[in-house]
Amino acid sequence: MPSKLPVLFWRDVLKILNKSEFWQTGSHIFLTDGKHKVTVPRHKEIKKGTLLSIISQAGLTKEEFLNKI
Repeated sequence: MPSKLPVLFWRDVLKILNKSEFWQTGSHIFLTDGKHKVTVPRHKEIKKGTLLSIISQAGLTKEEFLNKI
């Protein structure tokens, strides 16, 4: 299992969060699983600090997120 966060595109982040039972609503990239609300920016590459914030908003650990890649 990798311990470093890879460089990911916004579409990749959405696919990973969808594996965690999040879904997209409306035209904005706003995801919810009923408990957590996550907003994913439509940037070509997601910066590591932003990715860590997304992981935290999703209520996931870094390891749980990396296991879904």
